[in-house]
Amino acid sequence: MLNRVQKRNLTKRDYVTLSSMIFALFFGAGNLIFPLHLGQLAGGHWGIAAAGFLITAVLLPLLSVLAVCVTKSKGVYDIGKPLGATFAVVFMVLIHFTIGPFFGTPRTATVSFTIGLAPFFPAKYQSLALLLFSAAFFGLAYYLSVEQSKIMARVGKLLNPLFLLLLVAIFAVAFSSPLAHAGSTSATAAYQTAGFTNGFLQGYNTMDALAGLALGVTIVTAVNFMGQTDPNKAAWVTARAGFFSMAFEGLIYVLLILLGAQSLGQFKLSDNGGVAFDQIVNHYMGNVGQAILAVLIITTCLTTAIGLVAAFAQDFHKHFGFLSYKAWLRITCLASFLTANVGLNQIIAWSTPVLMFLYPLAMALIFLSILSPLFHKSSVVYVWVVVFTVVPAVFDMVAAFPAVVSQSTFGQAMAHVQSFLPLASSGMDWLVPALVGAVFGTAHYLLLQRAKTSTGMEVPMKR
Repeated sequence: MLNRVQKRNLTKRDYVTLSSMIFALFFGAGNLIFPLHLGQLAGGHWGIAAAGFLITAVLLPLLSVLAVCVTKSKGVYDIGKPLGATFAVVFMVLIHFTIGPFFGTPRTATVSFTIGLAPFFPAKYQSLALLLFSAAFFGLAYYLSVEQSKIMARVGKLLNPLFLLLLVAIFAVAFSSPLAHAGSTSATAAYQTAGFTNGFLQGYNTMDALAGLALGVTIVTAVNFMGQTDPNKAAWVTARAGFFSMAFEGLIYVLLILLGAQSLGQFKLSDNGGVAFDQIVNHYMGNVGQAILAVLIITTCLTTAIGLVAAFAQDFHKHFGFLSYKAWLRITCLASFLTANVGLNQIIAWSTPVLMFLYPLAMALIFLSILSPLFHKSSVVYVWVVVFTVVPAVFDMVAAFPAVVSQSTFGQAMAHVQSFLPLASSGMDWLVPALVGAVFGTAHYLLLQRAKTSTGMEVPMKR
């Protein structure tokens, strides 16, 4: 199909549409509820918490898009390929199942329902209502993503502008009459002393750095359908559009965090950002606000769901071609529907440990990909960094599990060993080992370079 695409130069309107699509693919369920909840947790310390949050929720996703561009990758598989085909496939599967049918994609339906529609149903009908809603939600996601060439138009030109219009309306009403001065609200104990670090870790929950790697295949496919089939031009177009979309996303994050901090003037700290959003909108707009919120949340979650199920199907069809794109699309939509009916709190509780394991690896691979031209994608540098990163990542995963695991004898033994690692108390214990791995990897690469110079041997590398 791509062979029949007409090559052309992109207009400003094309860039706006592409940037809108990228924004919509990233900005979904967690991107609304987590920054709002962060604002409530941080209170008067919302600024420093926002700075930490923006690193993992905006800068890292942008870098993940740039990593795809620098390496001219077409998906998460290519990002991990310097470590070998087996690692690349395993990493791709883990990423896609995490942001796909196990956690991320089901969350788009559960957040939509919890915030937008649950208030309209009595408690005894909540489970049945979620079942029916999630079936319709993923049925629509399948319909809107089944034709790959139309994804950008449906998301970038239709759904995302509707979402932004509704969100601007909520911001205009809320900030015209703030519930409190954000700087005077109380912060939880953790944010009084470590606002930046906790904000940084909260950014993991958006899953956007992982999504940036996985959604690369969908973004690049859309760019190709726009006539940019040359890898160099496609990379430049993707990087430019990605920068504008992520900068705009960062602005919205700051406004949501500020709104969450201001809400403490009227409401107590909520269990999650979904509850807080519902309270805020109902305070300002009543039932009309609840209806607006329902449309807003369903729209933004649907756009993200479309991107995630499409990326899953595109990558799995490419690497496991015994099933078609449409077959993989049906599988991920059905699996996401089943997982969604477990409930939002359970999804969040069990997704956090997996994120604590995958995020350090993803961050290491993102930075390695961006810097890869400096060492010609040498596999030895990748191996040293990833091996040194994976050990503390396992410790973080065990510590983040619910009490049934983290407080077990095994969990406590792991926590004891972990406590000896630098920055363990802040959840950043992977950072120093990763840097040590980078030093050893670079030294190993330079030794191989010297050996190549003296003997004419090739330096092991993946191209």
